[in-house]
Amino acid sequence: MGDVFRALADPTRRAILDELQERNGQTLFELCTRLISRHGLSSSRQAVSQHLDVLEAAGLVRTRREGRYKFHDLDTSPLRTITERWHLPGDRRDP
Repeated sequence: MGDVFRALADPTRRAILDELQERNGQTLFELCTRLISRHGLSSSRQAVSQHLDVLEAAGLVRTRREGRYKFHDLDTSPLRTITERWHLPGDRRDP
């Protein structure tokens, strides 16, 4: 669970997750372009790739290869694990 909190602590990684939430299945190039145009973040492809590695290690991003392309998908299951940890018994709200 600590990996998830560390991954979410960085604003660039949160922006990457925002972009994947809006449009899942993006390549590194697509993510870099959207980070520049929509968030004003001019990180290098190498820096964005390292951020994606951290997000993948935390289980927040999954990757899949199709031919020579690598696509990145959002996975929110680690967030559900966190909310379930502090879910109060009898609380009728969905975790």
